[in-house]
Amino acid sequence: MAAAELFTERGYAATTTRAVAERAGMRQASMYHYFGGKEDLLAALLEGTVRPSLDLALGLAARHEVPAEARLWALCRADAALLCGGPHNLGALYLLPEVRADRFAAFRAVREDLKTAYAGLLAATTAGADLAPADLALRADLVFGLIESVILIRRASPDHDHDHAAFASATADAALRVAGCAEHVFPKLRREGEALLASP
Repeated sequence: MAAAELFTERGYAATTTRAVAERAGMRQASMYHYFGGKEDLLAALLEGTVRPSLDLALGLAARHEVPAEARLWALCRADAALLCGGPHNLGALYLLPEVRADRFAAFRAVREDLKTAYAGLLAATTAGADLAPADLALRADLVFGLIESVILIRRASPDHDHDHAAFASATADAALRVAGCAEHVFPKLRREGEALLASP
């Protein structure tokens, strides 16, 4: 998408709707048929980085036949892959000061729902079930922050050609460590998590 390329390469403030329309190969007036302006473009891009992970998280929450640790791994793996894959580092747009404006409240609400879903899966793990509420909230913040840290890693080395699948899996492994999962069961959890992601 033209807006994704321009916002991440030139910067949001420096990008005009005219530039987006030109990059997309359309007239500016035609673009306004689909988007009300630059803020609408940014809102759509932001929600696109969160909504798929939230939908996955809600589906995983219902898969009680699979250990919560494997479901958490699957969510972490998929979310990290979404954030570190793709041609543009859209997650870096989270850091824009403009995103604190009321116009982006819907994005912030969806992101908060995703964070809550992470906490729910963590609470269902063996390690999470033993945590006091305050400790569980802190551990959930740490896991969620670890996954979103791939945004900063990607921004710090934009030209580094990561193996995105391996990077996402390693990030999910690290998240399980933060969650307090026993290292010796990681191979089993990875297999179960990968099977979840492969199933329709």
